[in-house]
Amino acid sequence: MADKTSYVPDWLEKRSLLSPDKVAIINADTKEKITYAQWNKSTNQTAYYLQSLGIGKGDRVAILAGNCMEYLETWFACNKLGSIMQSLNWRLTPVELKGIIDDASPQVLIYSGDFSELAASLQKNTSCVNHWLAIDKKVAPTDKNFSDKNKFPAKPFPKVEISQDDPWVICYTGGTTGLPKGAMLTFRAINTNAINTVMSWELDSSDIAILNAPLFHTGGLNVFTAPLVQAGGTSILCKSFSVEQTFDLINNWNVTLFFGVPTMFITMQQHKDWNKVDFSRCKLVINGGAPAPLDVFEKFWARGIDFKTGYGLTEAGPNTFWLPKADVRRKPGYVGIPLFHVDVKLVDEAGKEVGPNEVGEIIIRGDHVCSGYWNNPEATSKTIVDGWLHTGDLGMKDEEGYFKIVDRLKDMIISGGENIYPAEIESAIFSCEGVAEVTVIGVPDPKWGEVGCAIIVASDPQLTEKKIKEHCLERLAKYKIPKFFKFVKEIPKTGAGKIDKKVVKASIKID
Repeated sequence: MADKTSYVPDWLEKRSLLSPDKVAIINADTKEKITYAQWNKSTNQTAYYLQSLGIGKGDRVAILAGNCMEYLETWFACNKLGSIMQSLNWRLTPVELKGIIDDASPQVLIYSGDFSELAASLQKNTSCVNHWLAIDKKVAPTDKNFSDKNKFPAKPFPKVEISQDDPWVICYTGGTTGLPKGAMLTFRAINTNAINTVMSWELDSSDIAILNAPLFHTGGLNVFTAPLVQAGGTSILCKSFSVEQTFDLINNWNVTLFFGVPTMFITMQQHKDWNKVDFSRCKLVINGGAPAPLDVFEKFWARGIDFKTGYGLTEAGPNTFWLPKADVRRKPGYVGIPLFHVDVKLVDEAGKEVGPNEVGEIIIRGDHVCSGYWNNPEATSKTIVDGWLHTGDLGMKDEEGYFKIVDRLKDMIISGGENIYPAEIESAIFSCEGVAEVTVIGVPDPKWGEVGCAIIVASDPQLTEKKIKEHCLERLAKYKIPKFFKFVKEIPKTGAGKIDKKVVKASIKID
């Protein structure tokens, strides 16, 4: 008899029985509406097809594709099979991807035509994959077509006994050195994140979210997509982020939920149609991935939109906090209080909990936390200690118990013994007229140990270093003002659209 605590439902089968005719997915390009019953039947076919290729409980299925229905079907087919989806970041190089593929040894790799050249390169150097499935364009004659799943039955898939602690997704972290680490998102973790989100963010079946964050990232999978399956809501599936498409969806498709990273919101606010967009139906517009400059908040607030910031990471949820509506403007930049089934502490270097308004490392406990890193017990033991996930992020908590994210521990600059937080400086510089984008990094200095370097994309060709410094002197202590200012045409981004400080640091040279 199976342990009742380990029961894992077939998510789509269950939802299709509860609300079969409810629209689950809207294709943003074709406007096709797919009900939960239709999605479930198609996913049953995918599960039977993968089973015919030898995929069973615990086996890995890799996918290298942009956002598409095949991606969503693969994810939930793995739920039915008890297998593990390995999400591949298509922005990585063939060498990086080979290392990740070798790490998890998937038997099947699904790829879309957009990445056929990348898939071809991988085929030459990868031996663990038994079957290559093309979503649209084959790389080699021996490859199979994903569409062959249509030859298989749509009937319910036989129940597989799965433990809540079995991995469902391996989602790779960005990594600052070496090979990215594969966070094992268990059925328990994804389920708990969904429960936390539905309960604490008050999602329901009437909610409609834009899904344009990449599905290889936890943001695409778990900020709204999985929680909305539990709630019976709707996701609008977009291939990627397009500011014009986003505006169209918000204006015309009754969107209630929108998640993005700072770069997306900045792009929206700099667009000529920003003031024409009707956000009145949106009950939640939330930033994540990195701190957004205060100026971004204020532009939303000026439009009457309760824009707020969230906090999470691949290893935890990612949804971790909630800021009540009444506190959005009262506590600008705060992420709020931990969600229903989440415990958070701030600790110093010795592991001792810090007091109110003191900076400490954020550590998190709860069933939404990953079980560890795939094939990497050493990294797991360093990151998860006595049940607490050590995030490497710095935060503070005020007297009312509200949390604020300060910066990444690794991004903090220690200059002459003073702790300098780049996020604070970036927010100040971004508010300077003529700054389109900015990031701040630490660079070595013989006198101070480290000093700040601001990398800036200017929207005004007349913008000068002098003007920015004068602007900063009104907002920052003198020791926080960067020593160096570099103007560039573009700042490198990660696959999730966040500024890639690792690449920035490697590319910036100080004369």
